[in-house]
Amino acid sequence: MASVPSLASTLQQQLADALTAALPDAGAADPLLRRSDRADFQANGILALAKKLKGNPRELAAQVTAALPAGGLIKDIEVSGPGFLNVTLTDRAIVETLAARAADGEGRLGVPLKDDAGTTVIDYAQPNVAKEMHVGHLRSAVIGDAVVKILEFTGENVVRRHHIGDWGTQFGMLIQYLIEHPGALRHEGGASDGEAAMSTLNRVYKESRVLFDSDEEFKARSRDRVVALQAGDPETLELWHRFVDESKIYFHSVFDKLDMEIDDPDIVGESGYNDMLEETCRILEETGVAVRSEGALCVFFDDVKGPDGNKVPLIVKKTNGGYGYAATDLSAVRNRVQDLKADTLLYVVDARQSLHFRMVFETARRAGWLSDDVKAVQLAFGTVLGKDGKPFKTREGETVRLEDLLDEAVTRATAVVRDKADKVGLSEEEIVENGRYVGIGAVKYADLSTSAVRDYKFDLDQMVALHGDTSVYLQYAYARIQSILRKAGDAVPAAHPELELAPAERALGLHLDQFGEVLAEVGAGYEPHKLAAYLYQLASHLTTFYDQCQVLSPDNAPEVVENRLFLVELTARTLHQGMALLGIRTPERL
Repeated sequence: MASVPSLASTLQQQLADALTAALPDAGAADPLLRRSDRADFQANGILALAKKLKGNPRELAAQVTAALPAGGLIKDIEVSGPGFLNVTLTDRAIVETLAARAADGEGRLGVPLKDDAGTTVIDYAQPNVAKEMHVGHLRSAVIGDAVVKILEFTGENVVRRHHIGDWGTQFGMLIQYLIEHPGALRHEGGASDGEAAMSTLNRVYKESRVLFDSDEEFKARSRDRVVALQAGDPETLELWHRFVDESKIYFHSVFDKLDMEIDDPDIVGESGYNDMLEETCRILEETGVAVRSEGALCVFFDDVKGPDGNKVPLIVKKTNGGYGYAATDLSAVRNRVQDLKADTLLYVVDARQSLHFRMVFETARRAGWLSDDVKAVQLAFGTVLGKDGKPFKTREGETVRLEDLLDEAVTRATAVVRDKADKVGLSEEEIVENGRYVGIGAVKYADLSTSAVRDYKFDLDQMVALHGDTSVYLQYAYARIQSILRKAGDAVPAAHPELELAPAERALGLHLDQFGEVLAEVGAGYEPHKLAAYLYQLASHLTTFYDQCQVLSPDNAPEVVENRLFLVELTARTLHQGMALLGIRTPERL
């Protein structure tokens, strides 16, 4: 696949070459190119060069303009203010570049693969065994899934890891209860009924907790069972696997509602690093990274202190010999760097855990597991809030179950789709399917269109609105294009570079050409909200185009119809690809 240079990158190179030719004493110079409302682009770099060379910026700008190649890319260039260059591109260059993107046989729209691809291990979607998923699990799953798709599209080798909570003291209690109540895990649902499986696990957990809190002998037996679990006792492990397997049935049912694929080999929970914990602690102690403090193995930091002014340590091993979360997280770092050969470790984790991960990463650096060649990044995310701006809860003050939230989103969206169904002629099957795509897309887009670190309000009425910055608006834009293409009859999309473009056509075309640059920026900074913003702007340009440029008008010459069909078809392909990278479907009819 031959990548297609963007108009901006081609112009940037021509300006840089002209700067070097006109001002050889300046050395390598950046023209500081950006989009402009005065022309297609503006280059502001000459002002800084003039100061450096102690010259007149407008005269220097004139020299650079004279050194630019004539024809082809640039239609007009004017010097304004203190040496700014306002550049307008030719219509031909715009259409020819878009035609090259449309001709990409691999469906990448000419977007290049990055040159410095490495291996990223991304830790996201981390539910807990024997516990229901709630609204707090939404962001890690949705953001992580989008980042995976975007990184893979740019060419990165991505290894998924779902660090589920499947180890610890509560499992001693659960397993001991199951040994003493062997029929407790039976449930009425079938083997694939995820909600029935979790309902059973919840019941078992509550029953075992009541017994644990009220019966000292059972509590003692449960603690002994924890020791047996950690020691690898076969009977104990077999029962533990039953809890994990039942939970996975549930996990897969929720992720299926989210329209996300989670593969079992990617689920490597806390238990997956159990055999490494003692060695991790030994290495940290022998190298002096961790020290004994009041019987615990700890790592201290000069800049991490409690309210009393004393240093707050990262506890790797507790005084009773048990391992803290840090031991598991540090063992995971070792595995991901040494065994999976990761260049980047990316953790999509709640911002409230930022201190913990800062301490874990610094400890890993001191131990030599992270280096200048291997980085660890926490993609921290904020909290999902209710309409009142407070953490999202039920009316009873309980945490909102994730499957309930998703079901409600689909119900609301299906009502919106059904309201428009007669105009489009949708069947009942299409209404149900599109209702799911619109509802889940609405939830994902509301999350992804917000910078991850910010909190956002969960408002379903706003999420499924047909207008404004919503996924429904983008999905309708895509479906509207498909409707036009179906009505086109014998007319086919075809690029006509010889035509003069209307202002709305130019604006749409220039924005389409930015897709690859946006993806490169999004992938480099792990910022899917910038892709969402780009797609919303694309749909907005499309709306303006519709208002100002009729596509199938009988008054249009055949080549105008073909060129406009070409523009809307490329817009549809870009919307489809961009939404797919966010994990959102684009129905053909809506």
